[in-house]
Order: sequence, then C-alpha cells, then structure tokens
Amino acid sequence: MNNKYFASTLLEWYSLHKRDLPWRNTKDPYIIWLSEIILQQTRVAQGLPYFEKFIQNYPKVEDLAVAPADEVMRLWQGLGYYSRARNLHYCAKEVVSIYGGRFPDSYHGLLRLRGVGSYTAAAIASFAFDQAVAVVDGNVFRVLARYFGISTDIASSKGKMEFEAIANQNISKDHPAEYNQAIMEFGSLQCTPKNPDCTHCPLKANCFAFKEGMVEQLPVKINKLKVKTRYFNYLYIRCGLNVIVKQRGAGDIWQGLYDFPLHESKRELISNIEDLDMFSNIESITDKVKFNPQSTFKHILTHQRIFANFVEFTINEKSQEQLREWVKQRGFEMVDMETLENLPKPRLLLRFLNEEK
Repeated sequence: MNNKYFASTLLEWYSLHKRDLPWRNTKDPYIIWLSEIILQQTRVAQGLPYFEKFIQNYPKVEDLAVAPADEVMRLWQGLGYYSRARNLHYCAKEVVSIYGGRFPDSYHGLLRLRGVGSYTAAAIASFAFDQAVAVVDGNVFRVLARYFGISTDIASSKGKMEFEAIANQNISKDHPAEYNQAIMEFGSLQCTPKNPDCTHCPLKANCFAFKEGMVEQLPVKINKLKVKTRYFNYLYIRCGLNVIVKQRGAGDIWQGLYDFPLHESKRELISNIEDLDMFSNIESITDKVKFNPQSTFKHILTHQRIFANFVEFTINEKSQEQLREWVKQRGFEMVDMETLENLPKPRLLLRFLNEEK
C-alpha cells in the first residue's frame, strides 16, 4: 500500500503550514524526548508552557535526573496522567546512570527506556537520528484510516500492527523526520477529528473517506473502556496558617501527590457530616465547621469520574497540640500554606483552593 504521491503531498503541505515549535528546531534527543512525553494525550497549546518550564529548570538530562521527585511532580502539576511524570524522572536517571547521559541512538535501544513505547521511540529515532521509523499517534491513525480507507479498529492489537505497517510503507526514506512531523501536523491542523477542512485538502482527490462520504466514520475505534465513578469527601482542616495534608501512596490515582484527609463513600457523596468516619475524632477540638453538600466538584479522568465535596474545619490554635496528635496517629502531615502551595497536588484540589482565595 505504498503511495509516493501521499508522502510527497504531505511534505509539500508541511513546508507551507508547519508551526514553529521549539522541539522542531533541534536534533537533541533529550529535548525531543521531553516534548514527546509531555505532549502524550495533551494538546500542543496546553503542553507548550510545561515544556518551557521543564527546559528552564532542567536544561540537560543530568539536571532532571538529580531533581527532587516532589519538585518534578510540582512542575507537572495540572497536566494529568502523573505516571508519565514519574516515568520521565526515572528515565532521566536511567539515561544518566546506564547510558552516561546519552540517549540510545536506535529505535530498539530507545524502547528499553522506562516510559518509552513504540510511538515515542519512533519519534526520537527519526527526529534526532534520521532513522526511517514511522510514528503512529492519534493524528496518524486518522489520516491513514481516511486516506487509505482502513476500517480496522485502531484500539485493537491487530489495528495497531496494521497501521504501523502501512505507516512504515509510506514513510519518506529520504526525509523521515520531516515526513513524521508532516503527517502528525496534517492530522492536527487539516484532517481534524471533527469538521476537517476537506474542501481545501490537497489529498482529497485520492482520499477514500472523502470520495465515499465516510469522513465521519473513520477511523473506527470500538470503545471498551469502563469508567468507574468515585465519591470523595475531603476534610479541609485548618489551624491558624497550617493545614492538614497526606501524600497519596501507590496503587491508586495521583500517586506521590498530596491531598487532604479523605473519606471515600461507595454510592454517593455524604449529605450529613455525621456520616464522616473521621468527624467524631476531631469534633471535640473544632471551633467551626463549614459544609455545603450542594457544592460538588466533578473531575474526569480517562478511567474514572470523580465527584468530590470539601468539609472545612477550623481548629483553634490553642488546640494545636491535640491536632498534632490526631495527625500523627493517622499518618497525616501538618504544613503551612506556603508549603502547601509548593507541594504537588491533583488539579481537583487546585480548583478548590483557587475558589477559596
């Protein structure tokens, strides 16, 4: 299914329409790797400020490798998919300790790195080392499916293999890096998921989906994702300029981030403060309780839908020692507001704290 017209047309389009993005003006594998990890499942407009912050704080892979984990997570805060940040940090250490600060210069070598899958390895191999390995991301799936009329489910292992094979058959052997950038940019700007500009598309004369009226039907993705609904009842406990936090552990969302003491209910958020397990243990030292059960925060993740409310407790500073004992018994931490500001937190907590200001 090789089509030289397809590749040459994309390259010509790209020369006229490409965006000037910082990671496109370098062959440095560190900068390319960093941009690819940040942009996974993230729009360029959202990811660009994070990329700039990371480059400013960690201009070389060695700088990222020695950075404190909390600092890395704080810089990542708000971008979501926090396992990417943990893998990013681990991979930087790996590159420094095992490879002497130099990224492997082959597709298969790059695949050995933590958090580097087939797409990221292909991107680094082509952009940094000019290897003819095709990238396949959501944009590429869409362009290939529409142009060649491929109806295989892109979420299936069979679909992944089929699209990777077609992508590699059509990559420009003379300009692999530019071709990979071109097809992704084309999918991002021209062949968009909804309302693509088919009228002015340079590929429309030979595009299967355009000719058959199937633009909206391709690519095919059979969604097998089950979304779990969870109910978080947070205790926002303040004592003077201090607040109670806890660091989330492994085995759940937001690993390594900080949030507040939490009561998770099974079917719905609590409507009565007495239903909070921890309330009876703290009510004796509470001066003021603020609870609005109608003030619900909704937070959507890939696999989970979270509803949350916040019960605010104000503790008199005279009761601080009793509070410290309560905190110690439960493995929580008491921090001041400045420290809270610098701790890495889920976006859900950022929304709540911003509303509190």
